[in-house]
Parts: sequence; structure tokens; C-alpha cells
Amino acid sequence: MATHSLSSLPFAVFTSHSHPSKRHLSLPLTSLYGNRLLLQPSTPFVIKHHSSVTTATVSLSLPTAKPDRTPSEKSPKWSSRSIKSFAMAELEARKLKYPNTGTEALLMGILVEGTSQAAKFLRANGITLFKVREETVNLLGKSDMYFFSPEHPPLTEQAQRALDWAVDEKLKSEVMPYYNDIPPYVIKIIVPSAGESGEITTTYLLLGIWSEKESAGHKILATLGFDDEKAKELEKYLNEDIVMNYK
Repeated sequence: MATHSLSSLPFAVFTSHSHPSKRHLSLPLTSLYGNRLLLQPSTPFVIKHHSSVTTATVSLSLPTAKPDRTPSEKSPKWSSRSIKSFAMAELEARKLKYPNTGTEALLMGILVEGTSQAAKFLRANGITLFKVREETVNLLGKSDMYFFSPEHPPLTEQAQRALDWAVDEKLKSEVMPYYNDIPPYVIKIIVPSAGESGEITTTYLLLGIWSEKESAGHKILATLGFDDEKAKELEKYLNEDIVMNYK
């Protein structure tokens, strides 16, 4: 008696409305293959339904090499532009197929985000994303075309120090020198952002990159005309990305 495999036969698949997870095979009543049919699929006919759930996690902090620094309500938070710049930096490192996120990637991330005072200052001084990418490849070279970066390339030591420098500088600036003799409750009235709602802007991040003298990011900035004088000029924008909210 001849038998035929499933793959050689015409059939239709129907879905039960009462049981969506069940599928039924329907074969023609008359067939040239005869009345006796043996169904032997090569693989189990299993259909699974997966409910897709999309979740998004928003973090107000970036990696730190200082374990004693724990996020709290009073500690400064990174601005949304800084966090986006960091995410873009990881993406730029992956585009170049680099194994790590370095200061050069952080610099590119600031320019990709593009809306911060730091990014505007860089472009105003002729430092563009295209030029930084070109200098990055000239300085660090191209990666192996068969190498694939991890989803979140880990920070280099220099890039991590740049982030920590930004946080440290923000903490130092929260209590201004010329308010030393004023009672704390008065400071809160005059400067409502001090120590509570102040954010770490991308300008802090950019100056953190510049503080790492031996890093690729610093060398690229210097090659493109950035110097200590421009860094001092940039300092006036340290807190300009903050939206002051007086209540």
C-alpha cells in the first residue's frame, strides 16, 4: 500500500475561533492518491502564540567607577540630553565596530544628539560630526569588518573618568563660593536648583572629555582647534540646558 508524505499533498489550515491556538488540517475528500493516507510530517506541527510586550527603561544616571556614589534624591541627575548623548555614543562605537565606548564616541554622541549647548558650541567652532568621525578613524584605525561590537560596548577607563569628572564638578558647583556666608535656607530661595534639581548637562560631559589629556577625544578636539581658552568660554554654558522651575 502506497503512502504519501504531507509535503506532497494540497491542504488548507483553518483556525478555530473558540481556540485560537489550535489549527486543523483539511484535505480534499477525493484525491488521486487514494483513500488511505498516512500523514508523517518531518517536524512536529506545532504552532505557538507569543504575546509581544515592549518595555522601555529610562535611567537618570550613567555608569560610575565610584561604588560609594549611590543615586539619591539630593544627588545631581544627568540631563535628558546627556543620557541621549551617551546612548548615541554607544551606537557610534557600534557603527565603527569598536569593542569599547571611548571618549571619541562620547564626543560623537554629543554631536549626534545635536540640540545641547555643547553641540551648538562645537559646531559654531567648526567641529562637526563628520570631522570627528574622520579624525577618529585616522587616530584609532578601522576595526575588523568581521568583528561585531557588543550591544552596549563597555566604557574605556578614560571615558569612565570623564563621566565621573562631570559628576564631581557638578557636585562642587552646587554650593557657590559667594554664598558661603548666607544661611542654607536663603540659598534655597535664591537658587532653587542648588543641590536638588540641578542636572549634569552635556557641557559637563564635554569638559570631562577635555579633562582627559591623553584620551582620543581630547586629541581629536585639539586637532580640530579646541583649546583651553574655548573650554573656559564653554564653562558659561555649564547649566544652560537646565529648565529652571520656580514654584
